[in-house]
Parts: sequence; C-alpha cells; structure tokens
Amino acid sequence: MPKEYSRTKRVGEQIQRELAVLLQKEVDDPRVGMVTVSAVDVAPDFSHAKVYVTALDDEHDKKSLVEALNKAAGFLRGRLGQRLSIRVIPQLRFIYDDSVAQGNRLAALIEAAVASDRKSHQ
Repeated sequence: MPKEYSRTKRVGEQIQRELAVLLQKEVDDPRVGMVTVSAVDVAPDFSHAKVYVTALDDEHDKKSLVEALNKAAGFLRGRLGQRLSIRVIPQLRFIYDDSVAQGNRLAALIEAAVASDRKSHQ
C-alpha cells in the first residue's frame, strides 16, 4: 500500500516555507523584489529541487529574476542546511511559474464572455 503523503512532499513543503522567509529577509538583490514560492518539487533521492516562483509585482523582468535567484541558489542552500534537519540539502533550480498570470487572464476572458452574454440577452 503506497503512502499517501510521501517524505519528498513533506520536505518540499518545508523547503517552500523556509525559502519564502529567506527570500523575504535575506536576499538583497534588487532584481528579486516581491517574490512568492508557489511550489517545490524534490527529486526522490533529494539531489535536486525545482523551485517555482512568481513575481508579485509586474515591474521585474522574469528572466533577470530567475537569473538572480539561480545565482543566489548556493547561498540559499547553505541557509537551508542551517534551518532543516535533513542529511542532504538538494541543489536548487529556480523556474518562473506563469500559472498565476494565466489564471488571471482566463478569469478576465470568462468575465468578458459572461458580460457579453448578459448584454446580448437583454
């Protein structure tokens, strides 16, 4: 019987919480700005983790944001090593997550369709 809640998911969620705090308080790069960690996928052997991030403000360039975070990955990994009590801290790779922007765009399209439908029925 497989476990419903695997260890990799628990570690991924813990890394997500810790990275959110670290990005807010300890990364001073101006390219980073307001960032939220939307998800962390950890490999089964804990060798690497994909960290999905989203910028809360639209003034920052996605490419430079991811570049800055990947440059700070070693520093963040070291800080995670101090905060987490696991034997292996995964290598971090940051990826920009467009799902929030896509969701907002789809919501706007749905609202426009509903509004035009109401207008055509009246």
